[in-house]
Amino acid sequence: MQRVGSFEIDRTEVTVGQFRQFTEATGMVTAAEKAGGGQVYGAGWEQKPGWTWKTPYGKPAADDEPAAYVTYDEAKAYCAWAGKRLPTDAEWMEAAYTERRANPPSGFETGKTYDYPTGETPQGANCLEGCGPTPEVDRSAVLDRGRGHAAVGKTRPGVNGLYDMGANLWEWVDGTASSGQVLTRGGSWWYGPAQMHRDHTQSKPPETAVVYIGFRCTRDANG
Repeated sequence: MQRVGSFEIDRTEVTVGQFRQFTEATGMVTAAEKAGGGQVYGAGWEQKPGWTWKTPYGKPAADDEPAAYVTYDEAKAYCAWAGKRLPTDAEWMEAAYTERRANPPSGFETGKTYDYPTGETPQGANCLEGCGPTPEVDRSAVLDRGRGHAAVGKTRPGVNGLYDMGANLWEWVDGTASSGQVLTRGGSWWYGPAQMHRDHTQSKPPETAVVYIGFRCTRDANG
């Protein structure tokens, strides 16, 4: 985990391997599994039979892939089981856009707030287009749009040394929009840079279980 002010946050999105440990320990069966598969946006929202956190594109996922098809409540339950919690919207935003490391590497400046989680530009993220070369991943044969998510830790680390706060997967946060829906942050592989920008806000119903949304956890820092 990476310390950011008064809290610590996961360096990567929660992985399939980590989520599997949780389901084996608790016996949880996700909503997407119960429904026979989660959703993808094609000609409107389409249910994909058999597409779940275990098999996000219809085939078994590697343990280092990010866990998708997880609802807001399921993400909260995982974080609680792991002794953590979902980040508040304010925590997620601080971690994603404001550099808090005392001695960050070249390209980052302590205390500076950036437009993108990758820094001054969106370069290095796994987004649809406009982010430069993407990790070696291509599931476009089974998708109407985009190439799909990358394994965690494969993109260039961004603000606070965190991976994939911009693009790859949207991430659930503990905050609600004016509509009453739950906020998601960071954009995903389905979009370009605009959804990664710090001024962009998006939300989904908490029961949403789709290929584009994952999460990471936080906890209060000790000392």
